[in-house]
Amino acid sequence: MIARLSGKLIAFDASTLLVDIAGVAYEVDVSAAVLQNLPGLGGDVVLHTHFVVREDAQLLYGFAAKSERDLFRAFIKINGVGPKLGLALISSLDPASLGAALRNNDVSLLTKVPGVGKKTAERLMVELKSRLDALTESGVVPMVNGDALIPRRGAGLSAIAMEAEGALVALGYRGPEAARAVAAALTQADDTQMTPEALVRLALRGFAKVT
Repeated sequence: MIARLSGKLIAFDASTLLVDIAGVAYEVDVSAAVLQNLPGLGGDVVLHTHFVVREDAQLLYGFAAKSERDLFRAFIKINGVGPKLGLALISSLDPASLGAALRNNDVSLLTKVPGVGKKTAERLMVELKSRLDALTESGVVPMVNGDALIPRRGAGLSAIAMEAEGALVALGYRGPEAARAVAAALTQADDTQMTPEALVRLALRGFAKVT
């Protein structure tokens, strides 16, 4: 099992990296979070990896954090979900957004992932909800002070959060980046700020602090 890679970035495209380790180049299919934070060519790369051996190939999948890889492994344990779809799910849904979708039974959020139809989304929802406690305890679905990172404040919360994420994407932010910013904004917002506009303002303040 190859669980971690640390080396130099020598090439990349829209979904794959080549990482040089002691003169050996490893080809790794990676999540959106990895691509979002790449160094320049020749820079150091550290990946948490999952190794898949098939009859016709040996494949490496790389993730920015152990929690991402753990969630990927939870996805591919579900019947009908292979590594390709698991990687699409990881790249489209950060753990905080997934936790909110599970707690709110928001099947529609899962159907927005490329390759996920309604029936697949419903199966994913059932399978993952049955594992929610284990995912929470392991840190895969984040918790803050015993509460979900994205708190439940009414049935319309998911739609509000998604609208705020869409507004950030329209401003030029990447999908996973926007989702994380909205998740953070929701932990700061009070009941008077549960609107897309207010969440976008809070998210932008968060980006300003980072930069």
